[in-house]
Amino acid sequence: MSYELEPRPTASQPVAYQIRLKGHLGAEWTDWFDGLTITLEEDGDTLLTGPVVDQAALHGLLKKVRNLGMPLISVSPVEPGQADT
Repeated sequence: MSYELEPRPTASQPVAYQIRLKGHLGAEWTDWFDGLTITLEEDGDTLLTGPVVDQAALHGLLKKVRNLGMPLISVSPVEPGQADT
């Protein structure tokens, strides 16, 4: 017998993620990260926050981050209400 500890999103339900980068991303990158909110933190980090439709899309975002050459600090799923903060 197996138990689900947390409800899993369905294929039609994107998961919101918060990707934290070291350094500030310029406004010219907004279109490249279409659909994600770019927040510049006072500590010099950048947060990319928003829905990601599936794992393939998440890996695509992480490739973009790698191509920027900015250090990746963290990738975290967030609750839907937290994605706006």
